[in-house]
Amino acid sequence: MEHIVYDPALTKADRLVLQNLAADIKAASQDSPSSNRPSPKAANGRAAVSATHHLVPSPSPSPSPLSQRPAAVAVGFQSVRANLSPVEPSVDDETVIDALNGFNNPKDARFEPTVITSVDTDKISISPLFDTCIVPYYIRIARSLVRVETDVLVVSHLFLYFTTSIPSVLYLFHSFTWLHGVLHVVLQFSYVGTYTLMMHQHIHMRGVLAKHMAWLDHAFPYVLDPLMGHTWNSYFYHHVKHHHIEGNGPNDLSSTLRYERDNIFHFLHYVGRFFFLIWFDLPTYFIRNGKFMLACKAAFWELSNYTAIYLLFRYNPRATFFALLLPLLLLRIGLMVGNWGQHAFVDRDDPDSDYRSSITLIDVPSNRHCFNDGYHTSHHLNPLRHWRQHPVAFVKGKQQYASQHALVFHNIDYLMMTVRLMLRDYETLAKCMVPLGDHISLTLEERAALLKRNTRPFTEEEIRAKFPKLAKN
Repeated sequence: MEHIVYDPALTKADRLVLQNLAADIKAASQDSPSSNRPSPKAANGRAAVSATHHLVPSPSPSPSPLSQRPAAVAVGFQSVRANLSPVEPSVDDETVIDALNGFNNPKDARFEPTVITSVDTDKISISPLFDTCIVPYYIRIARSLVRVETDVLVVSHLFLYFTTSIPSVLYLFHSFTWLHGVLHVVLQFSYVGTYTLMMHQHIHMRGVLAKHMAWLDHAFPYVLDPLMGHTWNSYFYHHVKHHHIEGNGPNDLSSTLRYERDNIFHFLHYVGRFFFLIWFDLPTYFIRNGKFMLACKAAFWELSNYTAIYLLFRYNPRATFFALLLPLLLLRIGLMVGNWGQHAFVDRDDPDSDYRSSITLIDVPSNRHCFNDGYHTSHHLNPLRHWRQHPVAFVKGKQQYASQHALVFHNIDYLMMTVRLMLRDYETLAKCMVPLGDHISLTLEERAALLKRNTRPFTEEEIRAKFPKLAKN
């Protein structure tokens, strides 16, 4: 309990999930003899304590005119002005599941679509006129344009990208300046995380817009993908048709099994292999598995995108570098940094289990800004699960997560997960761990040892033993 941190920017769903897990830890610690152990020692030898005092949440501000929350679900949805929040007494599984379901159900009075990533919808407050007239009208229109009514933010972000990224690129090619080029890359870099995870939803659901908007749903990735660093359709072929088939197994081109996940040289090899050879590796993977049409499609779209960049580079090299080439290079690195963090901890006994080869993060960057990407185990268990359903699915399956020794972390994202691994800072990672089941009784040092053990590389002999149907000589 002493290391649970409640970031004020957590989504409502994440706050409820984290409070629910904290209640489990508190109950298990009180019931277990191990609760009498001395507190974990900090680096200076004193008992480890939280970064700030254990403060009671401040009373909720007056609710926005956008939404009036029933008292029955007000708990856990309060505005917290401190880094830490006490566990509420009514965050039991049934209450949390009911609240999360109501939050996602358009027919429920508690329903709240996501309009923008930076703030919860009922916290949008600009002016009385804007809050009571413009925003509700916009939400009503946008809900009719998206495939799932919670996803108003899809319309918001598409509007943002089409009114900023595209005009910026066009002006770069029309009248290039170095300052504009740098600012454009900074702008795109700020967009790419949210856009990539929006496209992640798109490739799994085969679209994010309503059926009557199918023409735009199919067209916009061909315009926006290259501006964000994606090559045409490659995300779909690599992620859906390859990664989710192999599931970080030995034949996954982005598998972490053979790497020492806290070794900077292994990490550089991992990134470099994808960076320079994925254009060749992915088609040949499909050929080895008898999927010749997929090989042709993957090669065609990847190479055609390279050709387009080459031709534009000959026409205007400086604009092309900032508008297309640099975003491509940065995203390729980012994708592998993220995947390394997602699959850094692989259980030594059962590495073929989705519960034990991926992790769950309850954090702000992954879940507020990137479509609940932190619920990676939930995504691997059901790749078609809608992003807003991950928190409730996690709470419903929490006992299975615990029995499978699944790993859950908070207050850290995939980027910092990778950074901490490169620093071999297992103490920080252990503090970020939210223990489930048997892991609750572990000391901080024991958690750190568990995490370190699960970053060791698998030998080919171990792979053949653990993946008898998949491993190839």
